[in-house]
Amino acid sequence: MVKQVRAVRTRQALIHAAAEAFAHDGYARASLPAISRRAGVSAGALHFHFPSKDALAGEIESAAARTVEEMAERFRSSGGSALGMLVAAIRQLVVAFAADPVMRAGFALSGDPTRDGGAVVLDSWHGWVRELAGQAQDAGELTDGVSPECVAMAVVAATVGFEMLGSRDPDWLSDERMLEFWTSLLPRLAAAPGCTVEVGAARPPVAAG
Repeated sequence: MVKQVRAVRTRQALIHAAAEAFAHDGYARASLPAISRRAGVSAGALHFHFPSKDALAGEIESAAARTVEEMAERFRSSGGSALGMLVAAIRQLVVAFAADPVMRAGFALSGDPTRDGGAVVLDSWHGWVRELAGQAQDAGELTDGVSPECVAMAVVAATVGFEMLGSRDPDWLSDERMLEFWTSLLPRLAAAPGCTVEVGAARPPVAAG
């Protein structure tokens, strides 16, 4: 039992260390020796849990994708307008970027051209945003001439851009910067009159437990 607990802690330490390295240095520049040193474990322990750097990256990307899916499920059951849920989802994702290196690294790895592989996290985020934008269009919340795919493209591109900038300068993920950007963009997507988008007032649902 003690060995199992130690193994879980070692694995989590490696994932956390790798996420920090991938988010800050990129996939190509991050090295396994540097990751093992950052995690405080031996190279042998790293290879026991993850046989390659790609295996580590895949685990991080999958973990971030699961977080996005869990977030989506909570919002789907929360009710409210689709555009309002989108605003709240953006806020929650920004908080996750600032607090969780696995989320930052997951998005960074999905968009990293130096890594062969899928874009699991980006595909998950894009699909969910497209779903919400489609619901907003059906409810008459989107302005004329704005398609759900246009909304998804703008939101996903901005999300990835802020993640990349924020990995090097946390000020890009500050509440002030986020509020300024999204209050400039989102009202241009919302139908008027009758639909308001209050970025500062939006709050994500809280996970139970």
